[in-house]
Amino acid sequence: MSLTQGVPQEVLGASTPPGAGPAGTGKGGGRDRRRRAPTQGKTSGSMFLVVLPFLVLVFVFSYLPLLGWVTALYDYKPALGLGGSEFVGLQWFEILVSSETQLQQIGQVLANTLAMSFLGIATSLLPVFFAMLLNEVRSTWFRNTVQTLTTLPNFISWVLVYMIAFSLFSTSGLVNTTLHDWGLITVPMKFLDTDQHVWLTMLAWSLWKGLGWGAIMYLAAIAGIDQSLYESARIDGANRFQLMRYITFPQLMPTYVVLLILSIASILNNGMEQYFVFQNAFNREHIQVLDLYVYNIGMTGNSLSMATALSMLKSLISLALLIAANAIAKRARGTSII
Repeated sequence: MSLTQGVPQEVLGASTPPGAGPAGTGKGGGRDRRRRAPTQGKTSGSMFLVVLPFLVLVFVFSYLPLLGWVTALYDYKPALGLGGSEFVGLQWFEILVSSETQLQQIGQVLANTLAMSFLGIATSLLPVFFAMLLNEVRSTWFRNTVQTLTTLPNFISWVLVYMIAFSLFSTSGLVNTTLHDWGLITVPMKFLDTDQHVWLTMLAWSLWKGLGWGAIMYLAAIAGIDQSLYESARIDGANRFQLMRYITFPQLMPTYVVLLILSIASILNNGMEQYFVFQNAFNREHIQVLDLYVYNIGMTGNSLSMATALSMLKSLISLALLIAANAIAKRARGTSII
């Protein structure tokens, strides 16, 4: 027997909430969705307009310059322009693989590039550990002071960094002068004008300049960790090092994997500013990375077409490395960026 049997329909209708349709019809919900739909569409359009200027900048500075790749098919002369330059097809690519001297030089450049990149990847966990240790400092003023002092070098140009290095480590710099005055050396030590340990020296300057800046991303990730995880671990008797090992470090791994994938994708893109200012006649063989080599060929060697051909190959290899690293990370940890 139905509980509503004998109850007038007027009473049932009066008990129905305003705007609600019969049970199961969803009329009221449908009208609400129709009322919300224009607002959601307007919000999406507004957000797209906010992002649009940045999309335009990415297109202008990242994709539009790819039209310059066509110069790799010409014997390009800046004074004549592309229309007045001779079309040579794949001549520059053939020269890259046909000349034994060119291949040996490119091999040394690639060895320098890969060595610098792998050293950077091998030390990529240092910002993670630095962020974890910095997060454990209880004194706010001391933590802020250390973070500021370690982040500040990132905003110093490599030209100024070299001036600092020259003032400290040149043959007449502060270090050699001090060691000579103390009677520890009689002949100035060559820190900059030498071909020994160039890779490690460049790594040390990169770490000094970028360690604090690299830790910022991980400090932000630490701030987003659920605090209930720490509270539960403390109840179970975990100390501070155990909290770092079993909670903080695993929670930072997704962020680290994404940044590692980007590092592997740009393994051939070391930049050239650091190596350009530190290069000299003594260390050029082991300091010349691919970006600096392309610059020297294009500007110093006056062969812009050859430099463009090398840049094309570098970009294609970087794209292949990005896809491969992303696939490995997705299979190993389920984390990817594509």
